[in-house]
Amino acid sequence: MSKPGGRGQGSGVSAPPPPLPAEFVGSFPDPLHPLQPSLPEIAFLGRSNVGKSSLLNALAGRKALARVSAAPGKTELLNVYRVDAGYWLDLPGYGFAKHSKTARAGFRALLEGVASRRPSLSGVVWLLDVRHPPSQDDYAIQELLAKAGRPVLAVLTKADKFSAPQRSRALAQRARELGMAPDELLLTSSTTKLGIEELRESILTAVSGGR
Repeated sequence: MSKPGGRGQGSGVSAPPPPLPAEFVGSFPDPLHPLQPSLPEIAFLGRSNVGKSSLLNALAGRKALARVSAAPGKTELLNVYRVDAGYWLDLPGYGFAKHSKTARAGFRALLEGVASRRPSLSGVVWLLDVRHPPSQDDYAIQELLAKAGRPVLAVLTKADKFSAPQRSRALAQRARELGMAPDELLLTSSTTKLGIEELRESILTAVSGGR
């Protein structure tokens, strides 16, 4: 996936993008469940409580496309949305200890199946909380995505929790921890819409290229 251009770190407040045509398709336990019509797909994944549902809603320009819950670990299946000219795949959050060992193994198998074996997948949006260092689960997912060879866009969420100087420092720190350059990470906030337009443009470009 192409990298978004700007990494706006000024006031951190951006105008919300206009709504995209969007609808919920269904929830599926099979990572290879076929979708009709066949369209390019973008998968969204991240640690539990990283703000994935809020980000999906902000990207689509809609308030309730994806269900937002205060409790982590609510997504348990492959939730599929048809947005504009492609599908957005909402995967279960990883690393939530309160799920049973069997459930966590099932979530990991679902995630690995989508990332490694789904033929129609055009790219992955990997979400990390800008406030926290990567967890062992994050590093395991980073390794999985590297082995899968999929185009990946790493996105830092909840940037509104920091001031502009704090965001800059956190961005540099997260980049060092992940072994990446700062311009390979995109700062976002579903609340202030920071980075949302840039991320959406990158996703729509990836979908158009996969058609």
